[in-house]
Parts: sequence; structure tokens; C-alpha cells
Amino acid sequence: MKKLKWFIKDNIVWIALILGGVLLIGLSIYGLSQLESFYRTMTLATMPIQFLMVALNALVFVFFYVYFFGQRGFGQIKKSKIKSEDIKVHFSDVIGLESAKREALEVVALIKDRKQLQRVGGKIVKGIMLMGPPGCGKTLLAKAIATECKIPFLSMAGSEFVEVFVGVGASRVRNLFKKARDYAKVEGACIVFIDEIEVIGRGRTFSFMGGGQETNSTQNQLLVEMDGLDSKKSNVIVIAATNAEESVLDKALIRPGRFDRKINITFPNLKEREALFAYYLSKVNFAKDIKIERLAKKAIGKSPADIENIVKEAALISMRKKKNVLDTDDLSDALERIDLGLETHLEMTPFELEQTAYHEAGHALALYRLHPTDDVFKVTLKSHKGSLGLVSHHPKEELHAHNKEKLLADIVVSLAGYASEKIKYNTTTTGVSMDFRQAMIIANMMVWKLGMGKSSLVGDFTALTENEMSSDLKRRLNDETIDILNGCLNDVTKFLTDNWAQVEVIAKKLLEVKELDFDEFEQTLKENGFL
Repeated sequence: MKKLKWFIKDNIVWIALILGGVLLIGLSIYGLSQLESFYRTMTLATMPIQFLMVALNALVFVFFYVYFFGQRGFGQIKKSKIKSEDIKVHFSDVIGLESAKREALEVVALIKDRKQLQRVGGKIVKGIMLMGPPGCGKTLLAKAIATECKIPFLSMAGSEFVEVFVGVGASRVRNLFKKARDYAKVEGACIVFIDEIEVIGRGRTFSFMGGGQETNSTQNQLLVEMDGLDSKKSNVIVIAATNAEESVLDKALIRPGRFDRKINITFPNLKEREALFAYYLSKVNFAKDIKIERLAKKAIGKSPADIENIVKEAALISMRKKKNVLDTDDLSDALERIDLGLETHLEMTPFELEQTAYHEAGHALALYRLHPTDDVFKVTLKSHKGSLGLVSHHPKEELHAHNKEKLLADIVVSLAGYASEKIKYNTTTTGVSMDFRQAMIIANMMVWKLGMGKSSLVGDFTALTENEMSSDLKRRLNDETIDILNGCLNDVTKFLTDNWAQVEVIAKKLLEVKELDFDEFEQTLKENGFL
């Protein structure tokens, strides 16, 4: 009976139109029966033409209305509910994200036990904010919550609320929440999912010129709707997802009483990356000798979407090579293609190729021998992203904060290519420009922001304006930056000079094979007695 009442209420217009149509047809039949046979025959003969004319006029009217005024009706939304059983995303399908899943399970428990919660006087959460980098599973987690709670799901993106006409976005918000409340009354609860909420949830701007008026009105309506959610009656839960920092969002949106829970979703850790590789590899034919734990170590900082993409790309590479199974080489090529980009096949002269080989050999040896946290991933003379060659490296383990020694090692490795060219040819090339830029950025940050210079100057001096800093202070800070660069250059020049035989071995091997991964690099040093 409850569902029947809701159906009648939701479709009252159509029901009225159908009943009106039946009544008109009945009256027409009655009227025709009262006419003389001649007039009745004439009326029946002309009725098809009249119907055709009416239909044609209606089509013309609809065409011009949609063409010229269709934008005006954009306040209506065409979203229909997605049943929980149709989503079919369970928490077991959300690989990794263990911390976020634990918090989400608490929310699921609250939604499932809402009657018990109401008996003790508590209120169900109104809003959940999923925050984290793209590709980490925010949308998947929202779907899993809906599936586990067995309640319907309405989904919209923040951009769908934005139109050029003022008031359209606010109208869409009203219609969305009206639908959600109707579904909640019938189904017991309903989830509204708003992806990329920063589009309409940024800090509001107020200007006498009216700038940002449409976004402001849309956000104001969202705030009003969330304040109007009565959890004891409607049980509408709003889940929002964003890639933006919390500081970007309007404070009124994320205050308690609106988005009561914030679930931070981060990049997966080592164990979670292993589980992700195992999951996506299970969907393809792969060689059993693939070392998943090693793949996971190479994928530090990769999102679940990145890992899925690596396996997909490896499968395509394997197919192009006409293999029956995906192997370690395919995965290595996929990682290289995703991280380094496609090879651009530049033609270099023999001397230019040799210069590049010594440049990259200097980088690679300094990285392998001197860096405390990073390892060589690949050394190549193949051109990627416009570079003549490059050394790709990745961390040995996950680090969330970097010490002074690590930053100094980054500068040393950046300057090693320049030092190697200088030692071999007593001159350098334009290939050092990006290395210098990287080294300068790190040294500047150490002195100006992190208090890692040689003097007692401590603080974030970038927070000061030009007028707040004396010329003497700026000179001292700049001098310390140059001192760090010069000190690192002297250290790496001495190291490479003392170990020049190793640089020669690596450079000659590179000229022979064009590319070395970590195992091949290490094997080259072993074969020549340096390990």
C-alpha cells in the first residue's frame, strides 16, 4: 500500500493525463453516436487528417521549443536510482584502501543499525567526504557502501550542476534531493553521491559585480538541503568525493552537521600494491615466475588505477610480441612506457651518443653508490620526452618525510652528469640544463624553507614579502644556496674521479646495448669486479 501511494504521488501527472484522455475519447464516441449518419461519416473521414495536422503542429512546436528554449528546462534532472543489487561492488572488490575501508565499515554499521541508533537518541551521519588523489578508488568505495547497506544510489558529478543560466544548478540540487527523499521513504534510505564536489564546493566569493553568482547559489542550495535532512524520517546520506585539498572547499560545507565524516584515501602501501598486482594479474594469462613483491616495490606512489593500467599495457605489449602469456619483461616495458613515455627515436651522431652515455653513466653510478633511499630503475640512451637519454630511479621503500641527507644526495645525483662530462671531455653540453634546474630548486628549498643551510638561519623565508626582507638577508640566503650546490659538485666530482673505471664500464655497456635495467646494471659492475 505504501509503495502504491508513492507510485501514485510520483506519477500523478501521467495518471491525470491518461484519465483525461479516456474521458475525452468517451465523450467523442458519445457525440458521434448522436449525429446523423451523413455527418458522422464525414466526421470520421476527416479525423485522420486532423490527427496528422495536430501531430505535425506538435512536432514543429517541440522542435522550436527545444532548439531555442531547451536550456531553460535544464533544471530538471534525469537521474534514476541505481538499485544496490545492480551495483554489485562489495568491500571485498575494493583492493587495498584498508584504512579507508575500516572507516567506511563504521558508516555502514551506523546505516544498518539506524533504528537502534535512533532509540538511544543518536542521529545517523548526514554527509561523508572522501578525500584523496585521483585513481585511488573513491567512487568504488561509495558504491561498496551502497551495496553493503542494500539501499539505492543516486550519482551525479559536480559539473552536472553548472550551467550558464543562474538558478539552474540550485534547481537541480532541489530536484536531486527531492528524488532522494522519495526513494528513502520507500526503500528505507538512499545514498546521494556527488563526484568532484570541488566544482560547486569551492570557497564562495562575494563581489558587487556578481562574479561566481551561479556557483554560490548552487552551493547555498546544497547547504540548505543538507541542513533540511531529517535523519529520523528521510535517511538520506550524502557522499562526496574530491581530489582537492580540504582548504579549497568552503568551510560551511565541511563543518560538523553537514559532512560529519572525512575519509582520507591515500596511495596504497607495499602490501596493498602486492594485492592489487595479484588481483589484476589474475585477470590475464601471466608467467608464474613473475615476482609480485618486486613489482610492488617498483610501483611506489602508484594508485590502483595506475597499477591496473600497467597490467593492461603489459598485456598489449605481450600481444604485440605474439606471446601466449604476460611475463616480467612485458611488465617492465609497461612501467617504462607509463613512467618515461614512448621512445621518440632521435638520430644522434656517434660522438653525441658517446657524450650522452658518459653523462648518464655518471648519473647512474652516483645514484647507485651515493643515494641513501633511491635505486636505479633504468639507464637508457633511448630518447623519451625529448631527452637524449635518462636515468630513472625509484625509492627503495616508502618514505613520507625526507631528511637533509636525502636532499643532498638528490643534488649530487643531479650534478653527476655535468661532472662526468667535465672529467671526460673538459667541456659540457646543454644537456645539463634540466639537471641544474632540479638541483637549484632543491638547494633553494633547503635554505629558504627548511632551515637546512650551513648557518643559523632557520624559518620559511618564502612566507615573507620582498619588503619584509633586507637585502643582506636575501644575499646570505642566496650565498648558502650556492654553497650547497658547489659543495655537492665538489663531492660528486671527487667521487667520479676516484671511480672513473666504473663510469667507463657503464658507458661502454650502454653504447653496446643502449639500455640497462637495475639487474643488468648491477651485473655489469659484478662482471668487471666492482661488486
